[in-house]
Amino acid sequence: MLLRLAGRKSLLRTPTSSLRNIYSTRLVFSEEKRAELKDPWPLPHTPKHMEGSTSPENAPPPLRLERPNEPIDRMRARLVYQTRKRGMLENDLLLSTFAKEQLSDMGRAELEEFDRLLDELDWDIYYWVTDKKLPPSRWANSPILEKLKVHVRNEGKVVRRMPDLQ
Repeated sequence: MLLRLAGRKSLLRTPTSSLRNIYSTRLVFSEEKRAELKDPWPLPHTPKHMEGSTSPENAPPPLRLERPNEPIDRMRARLVYQTRKRGMLENDLLLSTFAKEQLSDMGRAELEEFDRLLDELDWDIYYWVTDKKLPPSRWANSPILEKLKVHVRNEGKVVRRMPDLQ
């Protein structure tokens, strides 16, 4: 502000209270204009965001791309990639660190269940694993979702960062 005022000698001689009045004037908008200027992206964990970003309870499960006879090593590599490239940094961090710790110990059935979970919408997964929303009945008793919730709680207070790709 000093650089901007330096060229205006008349403002520099103005008392401080007058300067405060010049720069603190508020603009008054009509209700319609205020509605236009409202932030269209509410912050996560706010009721408005949770209401507008999660799927309805009766939504059908996502369509799956079948991969018959996929070798288990290729499935693990694909799942590692899919956990890192979600489009939402929070899920990238949570899911990729979970994958780094758990995928090598999972059998085919668990890997297939984790694959089905990754087909769900990002915000749904995020709110389910952070216990902000209840998962739909198809995920209510899922052992993979429970393991992921334990991982997200991070009771050991581990500092996490995105794992390196091999």
